[in-house]
Amino acid sequence: MIKVVVVDDSAFMRKAISTMLAKDPEIDVVATARDGEEGLELIRKHNPDVVTMDIEMPRMDGLTALRHIMMEMPRPVLMVSSLTSEGAEATLKALDLGAVDFIPKQLSKVSLDIVKIEASLISKVKIVASRRMMHSRPRPAALRAPVGAAPSAAPAASAPAAPRPAVTPSGSPKRDVVVIGVSTGGPPAVQKVLSALPANFPASIVIAQHMPQAFTGPFAKRLDGLCKISVKEAEPGDRLKTGCAFIAPGGRHLLLKQQISRVELQISTEPASALYKPSANVLITSAAEAVGRRALGVILTAWAATAWRASGP
Repeated sequence: MIKVVVVDDSAFMRKAISTMLAKDPEIDVVATARDGEEGLELIRKHNPDVVTMDIEMPRMDGLTALRHIMMEMPRPVLMVSSLTSEGAEATLKALDLGAVDFIPKQLSKVSLDIVKIEASLISKVKIVASRRMMHSRPRPAALRAPVGAAPSAAPAASAPAAPRPAVTPSGSPKRDVVVIGVSTGGPPAVQKVLSALPANFPASIVIAQHMPQAFTGPFAKRLDGLCKISVKEAEPGDRLKTGCAFIAPGGRHLLLKQQISRVELQISTEPASALYKPSANVLITSAAEAVGRRALGVILTAWAATAWRASGP
């Protein structure tokens, strides 16, 4: 059973989130708190596997409570954020402080729009909880090498070899387009990967990150300030260039299109039937069609598992 503590100053939100999570038999909301201070007390008391945390609260806000959690009792925290530019900035700050991901709070004249996040909320809680349980599980003795023992040779792979990529005249593989699909727990992972790349990284990078529309622009701008490579939110007509990463805009698909002498980026709402926008499936399929074996696919987190099938063997 996955234990969850819900922290939110809104009685409606506490009830809504608890009710949604209670629909899954594997999740148990053990307590709810009205602010960060009460949340910390309940986390110490119940030792939950996951915490959902609002950002703006009285007495102690979500960012302050998050700092205390990460210093005193680290565990997965999902931020619940409003779909505004201010909410985006605060959420990105929370991810820097250690939150694993966020749930967008659907705000409109009809408060019941919040139920739109139900499937995503349950999925994210289960994914981040499973990671915590896996990391806390002791490693089997049979898998631990004796102290001082030399590492054993890796067993020969039984699977057939993957098709060889195209090669340059010098004989080295040519991979000059990196396609990344990412969601749950993704923003910190993307930041970690991109910030490690040198300014002269010899490939273009395109990323389908499942984020609301208000978040992708600030996310790209933040990464651009942290990374040696250039990072921007993709726009129609952008051209692939080495040492530059393009983030798909929230709510729309990013596609690669081969022109006569260049590869351009296109932004589209089609296919409208795609479960996620942007979709890793759509991006990877378009990359395969536009540049073929020049592309290298990178899948981060379980969300993009279906995209792996789209990329082929």
